[in-house]
Amino acid sequence: MQPFLTLASSSPRRKALLQSLGIKFCVINPNIDESVSQFESAVAYVKRISAEKAATQTPKNTAVILAADTCVSLDGDILGKPSNARDACEMLTRLSGKVHEVHTAVTIKSETRIETLLVTTAVKFVELDQPTIAWYLSTAEFQGKAGAYAIQGLGGTLVRSINGSYTNVVGLPITETVETLSNFGVLLPGRETP
Repeated sequence: MQPFLTLASSSPRRKALLQSLGIKFCVINPNIDESVSQFESAVAYVKRISAEKAATQTPKNTAVILAADTCVSLDGDILGKPSNARDACEMLTRLSGKVHEVHTAVTIKSETRIETLLVTTAVKFVELDQPTIAWYLSTAEFQGKAGAYAIQGLGGTLVRSINGSYTNVVGLPITETVETLSNFGVLLPGRETP
């Protein structure tokens, strides 16, 4: 019998990506402090937060926990979720015309093992003028989004190109996640063996 999957994330995008695969799962909201520690790199940050989210739930013998965290980094700085429109404006101005990185760490945990994987995607923005930034801010899509944009929505119009996983930028690298889940016995519907 396949283990039951629990998604430890409040992200509606991660939930939607998992649902698109047809995997049955439940969702818990891990209530943790997501503050960045002093001198913490973007990669170290997402790995730590992902592991802490997974640790909020103890898997039973037939359960697997999946947790993830995504951040945007530019020139070594972590661009988290903007606190307001002004904060978002500053982020988008910094990202304009540049290549930034989107890092997602995925932690998968069972009763007997834990594994964390990291996926990084390079994203290049178009040159953004102030009217374009003002228009995007007026949509309010930036709210709750790392780096102040959503590539799967209107924010996709701000992106010139990506190098790497698109679903990673959305918030969950599907290919790598499915591969790792199969190692824990969680398979796509219709798959008999990993």
